[in-house]
Order: sequence, then structure tokens, then C-alpha cells
Amino acid sequence: MKGNSKIIDALNRLLAGELAAMDQYFIHSEMYDDWGLTRLYERIAHEFEDEKGHAKAIIQRILFLEGTPDLVSREPIHVGKDVPEMLRNDLNTEYSVVKNLREVINLCEDEKDYQTREMLRRQLEDTEEDHAYWLEKQLGLIDKVGLQNYLQSQM
Repeated sequence: MKGNSKIIDALNRLLAGELAAMDQYFIHSEMYDDWGLTRLYERIAHEFEDEKGHAKAIIQRILFLEGTPDLVSREPIHVGKDVPEMLRNDLNTEYSVVKNLREVINLCEDEKDYQTREMLRRQLEDTEEDHAYWLEKQLGLIDKVGLQNYLQSQM
């Protein structure tokens, strides 16, 4: 099905963000594993898999619309040096993804591409209600119980 070039271009921009988020979660999960923070490793490795699923869905939609997925372009990643910075960087990445998803959902509405809109709406729900919410909770826990207690709970 020949798709709208505006939608395909917007999906490729979203793909660049999802691929960057995937890369950032991957390196952060490996750092957590190296530091012995098993619970953080497991959760962030799960987030990596979620981002991979989001990227796959976008790629499949671009292909369905007879576009060419751009797997080369990436948003910059921000690798943290310690747990709070890593969590903040991941949260900022999720906030950026949310903003971009909302913009493209609006474009889909304007262009009457309701199938793409629905796919992105599900990704937005996952990003806001799962990824960003969990990261906000972790940063809140660090504030409440202190970094050392938080880190001990993640071993």
C-alpha cells in the first residue's frame, strides 16, 4: 500500500529515537550487570526488549507503507556515569519519545492514517505508563531512601 510520504518521514524520525533508546538501554543494562545490580539489569534489559519491539513495529509499518526504514540515523545517546544519572538520562529519553510520538499521532490524525495512529497510540501508552512511570518511581525512591539503600535493594 503506497503510503503518505509525510507519515513515512515522521515514522523514520520516530525510528531514530527508538533505536537510540534501544542502544542506551542496552549499554545501561550491561553496566548494571557489571556492577552487580541484578534487579536494575533485569528491568533495563526488559526495557531494551520493549524498545526493540517498538522499533520493529515502526519498521514493519514503514515497509507496509512502501517506504524504506532508515536504520542508520539515530538520536544521540546519553550514557550515565552512575545510577541516578543513568536513570535520569533514560527518563529524559522517554520524555523525548513521548513528545515525538504525540506529534506524529497528530500528523496521522491530520493525514487520516488511523492505523498508524493506533499503533503509535499503543506505543505512547507503553512509554508513558510503563517506561517513564517506572523511571520516575526509581528516582523518587532514591530521594526517599537514599542512594546507598536504593543500590542495596537492587543487588
